[in-house]
Amino acid sequence: MSSNRSRENSFSTDPYQVLPNVQIAKSTLKKFTNRFVLALVVVLALIAVIYGGYQYWYLRQVNPPGDPAAAEIFTVTETDDLVSMSKRLEQEGFIVNDSVFRSYVSSKGGLEVAAGFYTLKPHDHVGNILRVLRTPPNETLTKVTFPEGFTLGQMAQRLGEEVQSVKESDFLAKTGDTSAEISAVRSVYQPDATTSLEGLLFPDTYLINGDQTATQVAQQMLKLMERVGRQEGLDDSLNSVGLSPYEVLTIASIIEREAKVAVDRAKISRVIYNRLTLGMPLEVDATLLYKQNPDLPFVELKAIDSPYNSYLYTGLPPTPIANPGRAAINAALNPAANPSAGDPICREITDGSPCLYLYYVLSDKDGHHKFAATLTQHQANVQAAIIAGVL
Repeated sequence: MSSNRSRENSFSTDPYQVLPNVQIAKSTLKKFTNRFVLALVVVLALIAVIYGGYQYWYLRQVNPPGDPAAAEIFTVTETDDLVSMSKRLEQEGFIVNDSVFRSYVSSKGGLEVAAGFYTLKPHDHVGNILRVLRTPPNETLTKVTFPEGFTLGQMAQRLGEEVQSVKESDFLAKTGDTSAEISAVRSVYQPDATTSLEGLLFPDTYLINGDQTATQVAQQMLKLMERVGRQEGLDDSLNSVGLSPYEVLTIASIIEREAKVAVDRAKISRVIYNRLTLGMPLEVDATLLYKQNPDLPFVELKAIDSPYNSYLYTGLPPTPIANPGRAAINAALNPAANPSAGDPICREITDGSPCLYLYYVLSDKDGHHKFAATLTQHQANVQAAIIAGVL
């Protein structure tokens, strides 16, 4: 009996020994719980701050601070979808963020993109912009294409033929040098003393509504030229090539009228820069034809005393001679390098003078030109072109 009692006592639990252990466990659990709650509060606070910051940023994209700007016309083309349209809305300053705009549109049930002209206020609430874009466009559209190298006269004629609201004479008055109203339509690249917009309207395909005025069409074309100019680096031309943007556009217009194939553009550009640097007359046939009867014999054109006669006068003509496209502008800003010493056209130069592209002439019926560094080479190239029947 005594042995059994001893066994029972050895396995019995002393409540005074267990109690401290329970208290320690409870204290540890309480500390852990407090820390967990504190960490959870911190995490939730961080989430709230981040979410609040994102909400603030998002709202500023949806509803930019300040008042909206004056209403402008925005064109939706026939090939636009929501992505391309929203990107142009941002590029042209109507919205702040194209991806936020698409997200907003999606949250509001989407948008069926319809070609046309829409009157929008830059930096308006995107809800207002979406509301306008969901309405039918202002007017039906007429597609008008102006090829690269078109002059103001050619553009005016095409507009007069294809757009009822724009008369040829009115467009010329607003873009030429005969109207005091020209001050209302000016380019950022236009010198103060120049009234003609020749060379400042970007040749492209435009959608023009039925009641647009000549001034509005010109402004639309000016705006696109300025955007392309910024993209190509025209605004920095004084630093890159040492000429003003207007002078570069004048060179680009010559390249546009002279170059028949893409590979010749940069070399023709280099010839022009070399001749300007050396004070040589440009002697470019395309300048003779500007505002002259194209049916006149070359000998007569060459004899006309005009500031556009680059055989009689050195330097650039007073204005561009056409409206250049993107490729010609790029070539005017990036003339080709002069030929290296090992180039065949440099072999005749033995007096140590630099080998420069100074001459070119049409060489085949596909429109390629042959370039030369000396007058002797050039005369041989001209004779070859005559024999080949291309001159």
